[in-house]
Amino acid sequence: MLITLKNAGKRYNSNWVFRNLAVEFKSLGKYAIIGPNGSGKSTLLRIISGILTLTEGKITYSDGVSQLNIETIYSQISLSAPYLDIPEEYSLREFISFHKNFKNLPLSISATIARMELEYAENRLLKYFSSGMKQRVKLGIAIMTDTPVLMLDEPATALDANALDWYQNLMVEYGAGKTILVFSNNKPEEYIFCNEVLTPFTNNR
Repeated sequence: MLITLKNAGKRYNSNWVFRNLAVEFKSLGKYAIIGPNGSGKSTLLRIISGILTLTEGKITYSDGVSQLNIETIYSQISLSAPYLDIPEEYSLREFISFHKNFKNLPLSISATIARMELEYAENRLLKYFSSGMKQRVKLGIAIMTDTPVLMLDEPATALDANALDWYQNLMVEYGAGKTILVFSNNKPEEYIFCNEVLTPFTNNR
């Protein structure tokens, strides 16, 4: 999927998060979007995913043949972010079963849990998971779901060294056929597999 932003700006009340943003994400590209806290990374992720709308400018999506409708974009994108909640009243197995009703998760429930390395907790309620375990769930679901676009916001959050290796290996295994956008505070371990590093928020306010 080709994603293009032209003269893009987002404002909350009288405060601009960013303005005059022009960036293009090409199909199958692997991009790291770098910026400090408050620069607009998470806002941009929400705009691309259709959660938020632009205050000014334009965003378009294309499959290479025709332009895609913004109302259908949610089905084309998988994402993970620390601020996105998971339904904590579900067990891990129940949550994955629920997710499979909405997105194409090719592996079976048991195989998905095994690839998350969380077999020992498959029937435990998610509210009893540690922060690192919850991050494995968020990342695992997003990365293994079959969508053209994958977006990750600060994916190393709450991951220890072993979990970070797991994340990087999972990206190599499942990321080849996707357009990938990693939003990071400039932690190279989060985007080591990316071939383009962008700093789009410089001088864009």
